[in-house]
Amino acid sequence: MKRKLTIVLLLVLLVSSLTASVSMAQDDEDVLKIGLLTDFSSGLAVYGVELNNGFMLGLEYATDGSMEIAGRPVEVIVRDNGSDPDVTLEQARELITEEGVEILVGTVSSGATLGLQQLAADFDVILLAGPAAAPNITGENFNENTFRICRNTYQDFLTIAPLAEEIAGGTNFVQFAADYAFGTSSAAAAEFALESQGITFVRDTILVPLDATDFTPYLQEVLDTDADGLIVIWAGSTTINLLQQIGEMGVLDNITVLQAFNSNDFMPFLVPENLIGSLGWIVYHYTLPDNEINDWMVERHIEEYDGDVPDLFTECAFATAQALVAGVEATEGDTLPDVMVPALEGLEFDGPKGTYTIRAEDHQALVPMYLVRLTNLDDPEFRYYELVAEASAEDVAPPCVVEDRCEMMEDEG
Repeated sequence: MKRKLTIVLLLVLLVSSLTASVSMAQDDEDVLKIGLLTDFSSGLAVYGVELNNGFMLGLEYATDGSMEIAGRPVEVIVRDNGSDPDVTLEQARELITEEGVEILVGTVSSGATLGLQQLAADFDVILLAGPAAAPNITGENFNENTFRICRNTYQDFLTIAPLAEEIAGGTNFVQFAADYAFGTSSAAAAEFALESQGITFVRDTILVPLDATDFTPYLQEVLDTDADGLIVIWAGSTTINLLQQIGEMGVLDNITVLQAFNSNDFMPFLVPENLIGSLGWIVYHYTLPDNEINDWMVERHIEEYDGDVPDLFTECAFATAQALVAGVEATEGDTLPDVMVPALEGLEFDGPKGTYTIRAEDHQALVPMYLVRLTNLDDPEFRYYELVAEASAEDVAPPCVVEDRCEMMEDEG
């Protein structure tokens, strides 16, 4: 983890001066200013670095290195929000009203992103959500200004659901989730996906405060059930503490955890050795896609970031930049939602995981996902997995739940 944490620390030191992390501007009146809201300083900082790095490389790739879109020089203004919803709103407001930002990108926290959606609508700018995975961002909280190229947790659970009973050796499951937007909405997504495959949840989701450090009483509730399988919905650096306590309390002796594999630097701390050989799902790993765009991203990431390889959310940040460039090119440089929304709805393009399609109904991108087997935890190049299957974008498409809009567009289709 040293390499990525070093990058995090360097970015924390630099962020105060990142009012223009990339600028090829000669004519201020024509500059396209993009506000990148990310996290370099909280427990989600590793993901924030992935968002930053992937987005910058995606811009480079999509503009053929010119850093111009539709003839407009690009300036990316970066802010570290520490995944604090209030700070995120304050920064976004300042970016729009004082810096002249026309498009917002971010962030890694679902709670912060949900608040950011309303601000983007109020100021009438496009928001391209980052890795924040709560389904309600493109579901119940939908608004026309928000698009998400990254997956949501419906896609996670639809990937693993067909194998859930086989992996756990039974159909009785229990969930353990962080008590905030990401955890609660993801738990609902898991119930939808797994119940369609005959899984029964033996009790309500065990909700745990996000700032918890002692998980003992909540894990005891898990042990008090007769569940065959356990789904853990958590994120960030405290996941290490949680999984250590799962091991110490002997939870794995009684219940099988459905595995969601994480960022490379976290993996040796998150997964005990006795789970090598286990099946799980993963959003992205640099060794899995076989295409020229992924090859380019891997090579440039290694060159640009001190030999480090792309990680869990580098891919979707890269693809987010591709979508942004495609949308602004299609509108010939106009970033107003009235013209950008039609340009992005239904957009299909090739990215690091293959073909991405932005569903017009709810602005959620449909993307492939991966089933993998964990083979080791000590490869110096993080080659931890063998590919078991690639789940197609269509097979893991999340349900469209935006009232009226989904049904109306289906009828039109």
